[in-house]
Amino acid sequence: MKLNLSPGLVAVTLALATAGFAASTKDSVPLKAPTLTIDNSPVADAKAPVVTSYADVIEPVQKAVVSVHSAKIVRERLPVNPLYRQFFGDQLPERESKEQGLGSGVIVSPDGYILTNNHVIEGADELNVSLPDDREFKAKVIGADPKTDIAVIKIDAQNLPTLPLANSDKLRVGDIVFAVGNPLGIGQTVTMGIVSAKGRNNLGLLDGVNGYENFIQTDAAINVGNSGGALVDAKGRLVGINSAIVSTSRGNIGIGLAIPVNLAAGIMHSLVESGSVTRGYLGVSVDPVTPETAATFNLKKDAKAVIVTAVNPGSPAEKSGLKRYDAILSINDTPVTSVQDLRLLVSQLAPSTEISIKLLRDDKEVIIKVKLGLLADDSAQNEILPGVEVSQLSDELRRRFRINGEIDGLIVTEVAGDSPYANRIAPGMAVIEINRHPVTDIESARRLFLPGRNLLLIYSRGTYRYLAVTRDQR
Repeated sequence: MKLNLSPGLVAVTLALATAGFAASTKDSVPLKAPTLTIDNSPVADAKAPVVTSYADVIEPVQKAVVSVHSAKIVRERLPVNPLYRQFFGDQLPERESKEQGLGSGVIVSPDGYILTNNHVIEGADELNVSLPDDREFKAKVIGADPKTDIAVIKIDAQNLPTLPLANSDKLRVGDIVFAVGNPLGIGQTVTMGIVSAKGRNNLGLLDGVNGYENFIQTDAAINVGNSGGALVDAKGRLVGINSAIVSTSRGNIGIGLAIPVNLAAGIMHSLVESGSVTRGYLGVSVDPVTPETAATFNLKKDAKAVIVTAVNPGSPAEKSGLKRYDAILSINDTPVTSVQDLRLLVSQLAPSTEISIKLLRDDKEVIIKVKLGLLADDSAQNEILPGVEVSQLSDELRRRFRINGEIDGLIVTEVAGDSPYANRIAPGMAVIEINRHPVTDIESARRLFLPGRNLLLIYSRGTYRYLAVTRDQR
């Protein structure tokens, strides 16, 4: 039965319910009224100037943001009757096509250096840059860093308009920002928003290259084609390089990501000066402190730190006396609150830099000086077999690959497609033993392999099994 209540009847019903509640609490202790903080002033102070336009700020910015056109030659084999293979072998006919790409870039020097994203120029056979004044130039790649998605290209021109760089570390959530680029190829576009968050990581955008994520999040509209463009503050200074969006539809839903300009500038200088990026190396594996583990290390429940779980033999960390169970609190007075914080902080420092690490050891704060080493190419540093990359088992990796706490060893994190072991070893496998010797760290694991046939004890999908692999005799 459908019941229709008139407004009057609703009022009566509510009144009765309230009266009943009052009667039930009549004899109870009266509650103390909460003290409220009330600010009756309007949001806008009448004395403050009203901002009606940012045109004067944006006009010079637009002159320094360019469109980057890429072209890639794609070759694919034509479908051929298998019978012809006996005549042609691998020399089958191919078809060529040109794949076009579009992104944005930011001129940062009058002589033509341009900051953009690595994914804008990656694999390109041709690069052309269009300026807002309709001039076009051929561009060459100075260098690229897939781990941060930063690239530097250059055009042959002088006296170009540029953007000044701000200190992105001083950005605050709520600061007004503008995104400038060429979304969807419709032409240069400016959108406005605020800084929604800082230090966004663990998004998985650079997992394929074991990259370093440290994004500025903004609700300024960013779409395909904005990549490599400028994120500027209300003074028209470059604070970030627009890089990605988080979306369910490939279109803007208010979650745009930009690489902080401090990080981008450091990568740029390294690429321009040496053509590559060198990073500091500490040599520890760490886990974040959780409320459950904090008490074990005599830390506050809400403590932000990382705990050393392993120290690599011969590393700068070992030489300086870092030990397992040390709680790292800060590096050069910058708090270390997560595994990503530690990786990023160390990676942005040059090899041979001496750093100051504040840590908690045996309930006492200790300061340790460490001279950083050179971080080798991750793929080479973490390989135990050609194309097979591993990592120390950490709480984070245990959760990711569903490995319980009783398992010790190394976890396979990546297997290259062209690895000779790609059809036998897969990410998520834990290597427990090599040739009947327990596996403790990457360096010792390499030494356990012998030329020829080797026996591995693997833990995968809840079961143990043996795996025989042959290593080249070299």
